[in-house]
Amino acid sequence: MDLALAKPEVRGFYDKPTGAIQYVVTDPATRRCAIIDPILDFDEKSGATATRSADALLDFIGESGLVIEWILDTHPHADHFSAAHYLKRKTGAPTAIGNRIVDVQNLWKAIYNWPDFPADGSQWDRLFREGETFLVGTVPVKVLFSPGHTLASITYVIGDAAFVHDTLFMPDSGTARADFPGGSAARLWRSIQDILALPDETRVFVGHDYQAGGREPLWESTVGQQKASNIHLVAAHGEAEFVALREARDKTLPMPRLILHALQVNMNGGRLPEPEANGRRYLK
Repeated sequence: MDLALAKPEVRGFYDKPTGAIQYVVTDPATRRCAIIDPILDFDEKSGATATRSADALLDFIGESGLVIEWILDTHPHADHFSAAHYLKRKTGAPTAIGNRIVDVQNLWKAIYNWPDFPADGSQWDRLFREGETFLVGTVPVKVLFSPGHTLASITYVIGDAAFVHDTLFMPDSGTARADFPGGSAARLWRSIQDILALPDETRVFVGHDYQAGGREPLWESTVGQQKASNIHLVAAHGEAEFVALREARDKTLPMPRLILHALQVNMNGGRLPEPEANGRRYLK
């Protein structure tokens, strides 16, 4: 099936505490769906986790008569926990992420001093390579390698819909930061150019929205709209100017408050630490 002709149904679920969006993407012909970037709720003050956000996805899927075919992560998130492992246990659906997750795992296992951590991607059922294709129902999916924000970031192009995670935000909010360990503003620029090479009518679904100017949350635009009005792309005439703009802005940004909590969970496929002798789980 031609990517441009396939039009999946997309339902976004906005998470106000983190500004993140989780998605259910459905083939209207078969009612089979994929979940993208599901969230496991975490209260940093109490240290408690909850499954409200992930359960909302399951409720929607059940009420809509859908069948889950994939649980997909675009990258290891720095500001929220992934619910991929929880959803796999609840549904049996396979989990997947890009194969460069092993680069992130090897980088961060040293940061966490976690020498016995298995940095081989085995925490997921499938590791997608650049350019690999698969199906959601009858809708074709192509994997674009999109690093810059992280070493492992990928974009899922599902029919006419591109799930671009933390590369592009809504046009009034610009682009994602690239100053995490393993990040690169130059590589982010090149990843964005790959996304902008898609047809102008391609729907673009972002991973976060921080409600620029206090507006309501938004998460859908098009490639054409991003080209015409993304504030960072319009301001930067080429890679060098973009890198200068992005690096200058990144120097003003605080680190995400949950980054040290979240990455040790997310590079482990959404698994929380195993309980210790006293029955409690401890995050580094």
